[in-house]
Amino acid sequence: MGQYARIASTGKPKVVIIGGGFAGLELVKSLSQADLQVILIDKQNYHTFQPLMYQVATAGVEADAIVHPFRKVFERQKNFYFRMAEVQRVDTARQLVETSIGLIRYDFLVIATGATTNYFGDAQMAQNAIAMKSIDDALSLRNTILDNFEKALQLDDEEQLNSLMDYVIVGGGATGVELAGALSELRRHVFPKDYPELDFKSMDIHLIQSGGELLKGMSKEASEKSLAFLREMGVDVMLNRRVKSYDGYTVTLDTGETLITRTLIWAAGVTGNPVPGLRPESLLRGNRLQVDEFHRVAGYDNVFALGDVAAMVTPAYPQGHPMLAQPALQQGRHLGKNLVQFLAGRPMQPFVYKDQGAMATIGRNKAVADLKLFNREIKAQGFVAWLIWMFIHLVSIVGFRNRLVVMTNWFWNYFTYDSGNRLIIGKKQENIPITQTITHKTVI
Repeated sequence: MGQYARIASTGKPKVVIIGGGFAGLELVKSLSQADLQVILIDKQNYHTFQPLMYQVATAGVEADAIVHPFRKVFERQKNFYFRMAEVQRVDTARQLVETSIGLIRYDFLVIATGATTNYFGDAQMAQNAIAMKSIDDALSLRNTILDNFEKALQLDDEEQLNSLMDYVIVGGGATGVELAGALSELRRHVFPKDYPELDFKSMDIHLIQSGGELLKGMSKEASEKSLAFLREMGVDVMLNRRVKSYDGYTVTLDTGETLITRTLIWAAGVTGNPVPGLRPESLLRGNRLQVDEFHRVAGYDNVFALGDVAAMVTPAYPQGHPMLAQPALQQGRHLGKNLVQFLAGRPMQPFVYKDQGAMATIGRNKAVADLKLFNREIKAQGFVAWLIWMFIHLVSIVGFRNRLVVMTNWFWNYFTYDSGNRLIIGKKQENIPITQTITHKTVI
C-alpha cells in the first residue's frame, strides 16, 4: 500500500490534523500540554493570515508579513510534528492518511482543509478570473494590476486602454468591498504618481453583487454605509446583477450589460474542500462535511472536521456556522479541550458558537463594524470602526515581527499616501484579446 512517512513514534495516541488554517493552528495550540503526538500536515510550510490578503494584492503590505512558518509558531511545543505534504486520500478503515510523502497513521483525524474558490461550474471563469484564496493569488493579482499599467503606456487605442485600466470585482462580501476600496485609494493617491502619462480619471472600478445589499450577514447600517463609502470613492457598485460569462475580455451580465476588462477578480463564493476517502453521505450542500456538536464527522467516531469545511447544523445555523475566522478559531480551541477531556475519561462538551460580530474596511478612516461584546451589540462606522478594525487585525496576526511590519506599513501608508510594495515578481494573469487589433504608440 506504500511506504510510511518518517515520523518517530512516541507510543502516544496520534492526532493527525490536515490543514494549518485558523482552526488547525488553534487546535495544535490547545493540545500543547496533551499527552498526545500532534501531527500537522499542510501543502505549505506556513500559516496565512487571510483577512489581509487583499492588502498584499493591492501593495499595502509585503506577503511575508502575513505568513508565519509552522515550525516557528510551534518551536517550543514538544509534542508537535509537521510534515509538508499533499494529502491524497484517507483510509478510515485502516486509520491511514495517504500523502505525497507516504502513509501516516492516526488515532484521531481532524480535517481542517478550509474552502476553495467556487466558480459554480464555470470553467471559462475559472480560467480567466483571478481568485483570492491564497498568497499566490494575491501576488498574481498585484503583478497583474501593475503589469496592466506598464502595458497601457504602450497603447493608443482607447478600448484597449480601458481593458487594461478598468477592473471588475464580483462579490459584495468583505473581500470584494475591501478590494474595491483599496483599488480606489490607489487610483487616487498612488497610481497617478507612478504613471503620470496615464489618465486615471478613465480608470473604472466595478463591484458586482448578485443581491440587493453589500456585506450580507452584517447589519443594515453596515451595508448601507459601506455602499455610501464606495460610491463616494468613485466605485461603480452594481447591485442585483449576476455575471453570466467572462471570456478574458468581455464581461456579460444577466441584464445584457457588458463591461470590458482584462482583469476580473472573483470574490463571489467558496465551497468546502474535503479530502477524498470519506463517506459520500457525510457531505452536505456546499461540499461541507456534516459534523455533530462535538465536531465528529457523520458516520465516524474518531474523525473530526473544523472550520470552513465543517457544517454543524443547528436551529440557529441551519446552513452551518459562517465560513469566517472566528468560528474556526473557536472550534479549534473547543475540540482541543474535548480531546483532553476524552483521554481523561471525562465526557466531551457540545460546541456553542459565540458570535463576536463582523467588520470590513473600505479605506482610509472608512470601515464598518458590528460587534457583540458583553451581551451588547455595538455598531460603528467611519473612523472609530476603522481603528477597531486595525487593532483587532493587528493583535490577531501570528508572530511579533509580522505585527510590527504590518503596523509600520500602515503608519507609513497613512502619513505618506504611498504603498512601497509595487513590485512585479512572479506570475500574472495574461488575458490577451485575440480578435482585437492593438494599436501601439509610435516611438519617437
